[in-house]
Amino acid sequence: MPDLLLELRSEEIPARMQRKAAGDLRKLVTDALVDAGLTYEAAREYWTPRRLALDLRGLTARSADIREERKGPRVDAPEKAIEGFLRSAGLSSVSEAQIQSDPKKGEFYVAIIEKPGRDAAGIIADIMPGIIRDFPWPKSMRWGKASAKPGALRWVRPLQSILCTFGPETEEPDVIAFEVDGIVASNLTWGHRFHAPDAIVVRRFDDYIDKLMAAKVVLDPERRKEIILADARNLAFAAGLELVEDEGLLDEVSGLVEWPVTLMGEFEREFLEIPDDVIRLTIKTNQKCFVTRRAAAGEGEGALANRFILVSNIEAKDGGREIAFGNGKVVRARLSDALYFWNTDQSDLPDLAELAASAEKFGLDLKKPLDQRMARLDRLDVTFHAKLGSQGERVARIAKLAKELAPVVNADPALAVRAAHLSKADLQTEVVQEFPEVQGTMGRIYAGLQGEDASVAAAVEEHYKPQGPSDAVPNDPVSIAVALADKLDTLVGFWSIDEKPTGSKDPYALRRAALGVIRIVVENGVKLPLSDLGVTEDLLSFFHDRLKVYLRDQGARHDLIDAVITPMSDDLLSITSRVAALGIFLDSEDGANLLAGAKRAANILAAEEKKGTAIAQGVDPALFTQDEERALNDAVETATTEAQNAIDTEDYPAAMTALAKLRGPVDAFFEAVLVNAEDESVRANRLALVARIRAATATVADFSRISG
Repeated sequence: MPDLLLELRSEEIPARMQRKAAGDLRKLVTDALVDAGLTYEAAREYWTPRRLALDLRGLTARSADIREERKGPRVDAPEKAIEGFLRSAGLSSVSEAQIQSDPKKGEFYVAIIEKPGRDAAGIIADIMPGIIRDFPWPKSMRWGKASAKPGALRWVRPLQSILCTFGPETEEPDVIAFEVDGIVASNLTWGHRFHAPDAIVVRRFDDYIDKLMAAKVVLDPERRKEIILADARNLAFAAGLELVEDEGLLDEVSGLVEWPVTLMGEFEREFLEIPDDVIRLTIKTNQKCFVTRRAAAGEGEGALANRFILVSNIEAKDGGREIAFGNGKVVRARLSDALYFWNTDQSDLPDLAELAASAEKFGLDLKKPLDQRMARLDRLDVTFHAKLGSQGERVARIAKLAKELAPVVNADPALAVRAAHLSKADLQTEVVQEFPEVQGTMGRIYAGLQGEDASVAAAVEEHYKPQGPSDAVPNDPVSIAVALADKLDTLVGFWSIDEKPTGSKDPYALRRAALGVIRIVVENGVKLPLSDLGVTEDLLSFFHDRLKVYLRDQGARHDLIDAVITPMSDDLLSITSRVAALGIFLDSEDGANLLAGAKRAANILAAEEKKGTAIAQGVDPALFTQDEERALNDAVETATTEAQNAIDTEDYPAAMTALAKLRGPVDAFFEAVLVNAEDESVRANRLALVARIRAATATVADFSRISG
């Protein structure tokens, strides 16, 4: 079957947009082809800074013929109904419809709609202009004289050429003829803008990718990453160093070049007194370069070296010496700034005399640089949020809550308060104001330099964690206390002023904060009733929604989560443990059978309650007439007591084991006993016994919410 090759070549596409844009192109094209009645075997997208490409294999050459019978209204239906049917079927009059008879419904109109299949080439030519014109770029631009006209093409950067060929491997492929704003699709592309500026004639994908490689363009982004990483490692190794790998930076850099050429630059050793994180971030942020570290054994092993790796897009005649030198000049200038900021942060603040009141408020030592910065943060009355007060007021709230949480997480309350007081101090440091990304990290470094307890220094950095689903959660008790206090203060505060996430908008990252609380609590095994910490029922519902997402990502069944959570469930660890134990239980034979029995009980009760059938307030053993009734009543009594005792000690597997003992008596009861007995008192008593089955299982979950 034929293959389709598509390339959209433009000026440089921002690296952050490339991957998604290539995926969008694949989805838009394949969806449109399938909607038009075509099928395909495989599709893969590629991207470089200057092109999006799609390799689509095994596309059917023609869509199938379609014959559809569409049933319409009765022939004696109102005229407007008949007219609507004709319009929907594409018929101009009833004479074009057929009349069919039905013994029960009489005569009615039927439209026979026949659509002949179409050649794939024609379908492709039809769909592509619309896909290109309506491409979902986050930002786009117009260019050239034609851009002033209504409906002019918009693209992320000026679109320069379109390549589109279609055909089987054994034949010469066709060029799919279509045009977008004067750009006509062809079988031509262009290679590297400096090394291979001439046009290249392309036939199909294998030919295309080989010719691009010869023209200094590596089409496959994964291959570019492999080249960059291997060459960077080799350059570092040749200099007796190790590359400090950075997957995010590697992704970004591979999107900046079509022909990666790795080079090594250097800077003065004096800059190595700056913390490694600041050096790395300075070089990464400003020059998109990798740093290196010492690899040889001995003193200084693992510390950063004064060499960095950059990736160029050209093979320079001088081997890249001028490029490396130019990058080195910029790096040195930026590191010079960073060194100044670093040294300034170790010095006393010029307004030290004005900070006494703030220092007294938080118990700060103004002989210490980080304490000075916290005192200044409070004195300057820096706003956290207009309705939630200043950063100083927020720190006071966090410290109070951290002290309250400390015994719950086995932390030293004094250390938790000290860490909370210093947690935002680095916001007033020169380094963080220049490089916001190292907030927390610099606080930890500066706390260590002034001799703070190791747990305090760690908490200053770790209280921001986890920043996302893949970020590690803090596990030091002091860090846990401050991290929970920070996130809970944020959530409770924004809920109190009715600033909640809406739809996709979450400007204050409240979903991330809630997920952070969940992960810290669950992954550290912390029992923390949220209702005792100012969490309202509305905010608790928000936590439940986030917990459901978290548990589903962990593989939990959605129905089990719904069965366990109630509107007032405020112990996140308990919910998680119950869901896990319930899942294991229901995977067992006893659990599956008990679920069936519990559902049968619930259905019987629901039906009888709907009919208004009398159900006794309690079970009267004197009314039992069969051994199965007595056995079930005894089993329910025992299981309910054992399950509740297990739940009280949070031993949820034991609670499930207690319920498992009901399986046999429940099965025997429903097999031998007629619940809906003729005697009204016996019937009411048996229904009360059935209600006890529902009540017993409800001690661990609402079994009616469980599917199966």
